[in-house]
Amino acid sequence: MNLTEFVEEHGSPLTKEAEGYIFRMGDRDRSLYIVQSGLLKAYYLSADGKENIKSFLVPGDSIGSITSAYADKGCTFSLMCLQDCKLICVEFDAVLNESKNDSELSTEIIKFLLGFAMKKEAREYELLCLSAEDRYRRLVDTRPEIFDLVTQIDIARYLGVTPVGLSRIKKRVSATPA
Repeated sequence: MNLTEFVEEHGSPLTKEAEGYIFRMGDRDRSLYIVQSGLLKAYYLSADGKENIKSFLVPGDSIGSITSAYADKGCTFSLMCLQDCKLICVEFDAVLNESKNDSELSTEIIKFLLGFAMKKEAREYELLCLSAEDRYRRLVDTRPEIFDLVTQIDIARYLGVTPVGLSRIKKRVSATPA
């Protein structure tokens, strides 16, 4: 059985309104989620209350707190709906247990987790090796639609800058000839 078939057979629909949470940092959540409609943000909250956005999720994206789902610890980040959302929720243990007996599903789970790892690696590279201006340019190039969907404050939090810093970056970039 492939992963799509498994999710269709074993997943449950979940509907949340804008500003609703799928889970919060510290919660235990043993599910994986596939976004069908809407927009979400996954973010960390520092001890001093600073929000750092790790990703925005759109239809077709998948997410879960692997730390919580696999290790049964608290979620390390929060997942919040920015728009009304429809998701499919599937229990991680069900996927894991079935994958032990189904080589096709096991292969797809490996690909799924490798996709997670590559996405995380790319995000780490952006934050550790690129300047804020380069991160902004990359976001403009790769996800231009996001600027129409989220607030400038959330864009700044995703880029790791203040809203004032984002404003300065936008001004510099717009003044630079193409």
